[in-house]
Order: sequence, then structure tokens, then C-alpha cells
Amino acid sequence: MKALKIGSALLALLMLGGLGGCASEPWVQPYEREFLADPVMALSRDPVYDMYLLHVYETREASQGGGIGSGGGCGCN
Repeated sequence: MKALKIGSALLALLMLGGLGGCASEPWVQPYEREFLADPVMALSRDPVYDMYLLHVYETREASQGGGIGSGGGCGCN
């Protein structure tokens, strides 16, 4: 019975903590978004090179569906 009370109190605290994520206005204003688009925060430093490597991989493996394109394996696309 004591474990049930502790569990329900823990669940209530968890639910209250989850409600804290709901905000009525954004923390970042539209004029501040340029700072979030900083190249340092990008996942890749050279997206063109990454797309090239993805194309080469898909062409060599003759794979389809794992990426954004498909290849025939011959390197002619």
C-alpha cells in the first residue's frame, strides 16, 4: 500500500514536470533565429561532399530506399 502511494506521488510529479514543457510563446524570437543557423551547429561541414558520397554509395551498392535516390550499380546515373 505504501509503494502504491509512493508510485502515485512519483507519477504526479512526473506529469507536472512534463507540463512544464508546454509554453505559450517561443523562447527564440524570429529575429534571433539567425544565430541558431550558425554553420558551427551543422551536422556536416560540407553537405555537398556528403551528397556526393551518398550518390557514390548508392550507385556502387545498387541500393534503393535507404537514401533519397536510387542507383543501378553501373555508375551511369
